[in-house]
Parts: sequence; structure tokens; C-alpha cells
Amino acid sequence: SMIDVAGHYRSRRVMITGGLGFIGSNLAIRLVQLGADVLLVDSLIPGSGGNLANIEAVKDLVRVNVADIRQANTMNYLVRGHDVIFNLAGQVSHIDSMRDPHTDLEVNCRAQLTLLEACRHHNPGTKVVFAGTRQVYGRPDHLPVTEDHLVRPTDVNGINKVAGEYYHLVYNNVFGVRACSLRLTNVYGPRQLIAHNRQGFIGWFVRLALDGGEIQVFGDGSQIRDFVYVDDAVDAFLRAGAADEVNGEVFNVGGDEPTSHADLVHLLLELSGGGTCRFVEWPPEKKAIDIGSFYADSSRFRARTGWSPQVRL
Repeated sequence: SMIDVAGHYRSRRVMITGGLGFIGSNLAIRLVQLGADVLLVDSLIPGSGGNLANIEAVKDLVRVNVADIRQANTMNYLVRGHDVIFNLAGQVSHIDSMRDPHTDLEVNCRAQLTLLEACRHHNPGTKVVFAGTRQVYGRPDHLPVTEDHLVRPTDVNGINKVAGEYYHLVYNNVFGVRACSLRLTNVYGPRQLIAHNRQGFIGWFVRLALDGGEIQVFGDGSQIRDFVYVDDAVDAFLRAGAADEVNGEVFNVGGDEPTSHADLVHLLLELSGGGTCRFVEWPPEKKAIDIGSFYADSSRFRARTGWSPQVRL
């Protein structure tokens, strides 16, 4: 590895927005192991994935502030003194964003501006790593998708996520608040919300397989995706937070093994020993915002940071 990730975080003050969520909690646990001083900020909005159970293993070793990142005065106070801010708070449901676009705008766009303004005025020396999404590309023109692909979101969530992302780049380039964005593909693993199916399909498919239920695959199951195990996503965040070579840029962080929905489901059913699979017609509201097959080219991030995924599907 080109970056001394372990050494970089020892005794470093780190804040994670969305810190009680899926990726945030896994990142928090790793940072505690590395000796960082960790503050978790989470609104604990029901259904969004934030859950105190996610940090049970380290609950006495981190600080938690239940706060909404939309509140400017709160953010002005909380950002002070932190060396690195992992900015993972967001509303991730594409369906919810179409049902309630204004809330998505507040959380994924306006709140990001609030956080960056807090940094500019109260902690300009900090480093911010934003959790972006491959959803910003929309329907890909070619596969694999590189960072040079046009940004063309197909839903409200994608529009607000790309706006939030670009604020980070502008604050880096104009105000000198060091920032970058990781465009994540489908992340999966422990602490993922599987109570409902609105936060990505892989966790929901896993849940159904474990419950011996019926997994419904839209269309013929030929659509391809790449997947990143959460420990590998955490490693990507840690490297980005420790490297100034990534400032002011966006990076794909995706998996090594593009896999069709049908093959993924067969794998899950084989491993769980239960459950069934049925191919169904696309629901119109989902078909309207579907992006088809997608997998990312992450070679730019690998070259810049030495990252590579270690956990195979």
C-alpha cells in the first residue's frame, strides 16, 4: 500500500456523518481499531439505516451526537477540531426521492452545503471525504464506466447526490477545504439495513434467501452489477481520507466481478440452502428510473491510492 493508513489515523480526530448507518458504523469500528478519536453524527431518522446496535462493539470507545446535518448552528459547532470528516449522511432511496423530492433535496443537497460552509468558516483545515454514488451516471453509454462518463441522473436522488458531490469539489477548488468524492457501487455486508427493500437490492435478496422466501427478479435477470464488500469500501474511505493526491476529484469505487442479477440470486440460494427465485415483470415506477447494466472502472482510484478490493463476492 502506498498510503500508511494505520499510522495516519492514530490519535487523529475524526467525525463521521451518518456514523450510525451501514458504512459509517463499519468505518467507525475500523477507526477505533486504528486508534482514532471518533465522533459519530447521525439523525437516527427511522428507516434510514442509522441504528445504535451497529456500534455495540465500540459504544464506549466513540462519541455519538444525535443531530440533523441540515441544522447549520449544530454543524458549525460539531465540525470544529476534526482532522478528517467522512461525510456519509444521506437519503439513499431512489424510490423515496421520487415520492418526496423535497426531503431528498434537503438531505442530499442543502445539508451538504451546510456542512461545507461550517468547514469553511469553522474548520478550513479539515479534509472531507464524501460518499457519492454511481447513480449519478444514469444509463451507461459504455461498460465499464469511467469517471469521464457524462453525469446524467435518471432520478431525483441522483440529481441531488451529484449536486452535493460538486459542492465538495468547488469548496476544494475555490475555498481550499480539501475534499473528494467516492462514487460507490453496490456495497454489501454486516450492519446493512435489511428491514425493507428501499436501500439497495442486495441486502434485501440476502434477507429473503436467509428467510427461505421468494426472491423476485425484474425482467430476465440479465442486468449486470458490481458489488463492493463493506470492509473494502471502508478501506477506500480510509485511503481517501489519508491522501492529498485525491483532493478535488471524484473516483469510482467498484467491485472486480460484474455479476448478473440471476447469477447473484443463484449464488445466494445455493449458499443459504433455501428460498426460491421468480422472474417478474418490471414495476413501471422502477422501470422508469432503472439504469440497466452497470459496472465501474475503478482503476483511477487504485492507481492513486493503491486500493484494491480484497473480498470476493
